[in-house]
Amino acid sequence: MTAAPPPAPPTDPPPVARPALRRSRTDKVVGGVAGGLAEYSGIDALLWRVGFVALTVAGGSGVLVYLLLWLLVPAGPRRPVDGAPAAPPGPRSPVAGITVAGLLIAVGLLVLVTRYTDVDLGPRGFLATALLVVGAGLVASSFARGRAPRGGLIAVGAVLSLAVLFTSAVPEIDDGELGDRTYRPDSIADVRSVYRLDAGNLDVDLSEIDVDEIDTPLRVRIYHGLGDVEVTVPDDVDVRIDHVENGIGDVDLFDEGSDGGLFRGEDGDGRVDLVLTIDHGLGDVEVSRA
Repeated sequence: MTAAPPPAPPTDPPPVARPALRRSRTDKVVGGVAGGLAEYSGIDALLWRVGFVALTVAGGSGVLVYLLLWLLVPAGPRRPVDGAPAAPPGPRSPVAGITVAGLLIAVGLLVLVTRYTDVDLGPRGFLATALLVVGAGLVASSFARGRAPRGGLIAVGAVLSLAVLFTSAVPEIDDGELGDRTYRPDSIADVRSVYRLDAGNLDVDLSEIDVDEIDTPLRVRIYHGLGDVEVTVPDDVDVRIDHVENGIGDVDLFDEGSDGGLFRGEDGDGRVDLVLTIDHGLGDVEVSRA
């Protein structure tokens, strides 16, 4: 009687292949990025979404990271209604990667130009250039073969468009001042021709000036970015408001609306004493009498 052969030594199970990172088509709120990260890492999608929100609140990087993942990570395969395995997706278009690369190159070139030359493009120049690159990517995606991530490009373009509109509504200011400012000159000589402030509430109180000392119209221009503007003038001064440009907010001129023009004082002689011009970005503007 022959002995039974010894049992084969146990073999380790083959390693489980990690699935490729794909955006989820079923667990999605916007682009399926958090759902895809959850399927790839095993961490609940809610935690990924909370992380993106936290990064956004902390410094705004959460939106950028999410949009880049939306652009660069392909979507998962579609699953038919009957539950059968979906056909593998077709080849992915390289438009997204090329657009992101072009965006980084363009921004890097603008940084070099701003750093080593006298050209100051400002935030509008950077945002407008980025918007042009993304727009070119969208045009290219409409002609490219393969699956082009138009949704991600459209989302990036929408964010950049809103940023361009916001920066266009806020006037460019050179002084770079921040914080609340109050100016209360007590003579004509102390009145500035220009008052500037980037961010903060601006209070220009001209109620103490003597109108009888004004020989020629006193011209005052205000450049303000973010915050409220309040201008106070004497009761007997005749004020002409040539121009009020306000991006977002309410404008109240002597409780008579928001249109400029000539506003006569109580004891004024009808001759223009003060000419106001206001360029304002975000906040409320009020011009009133003492």
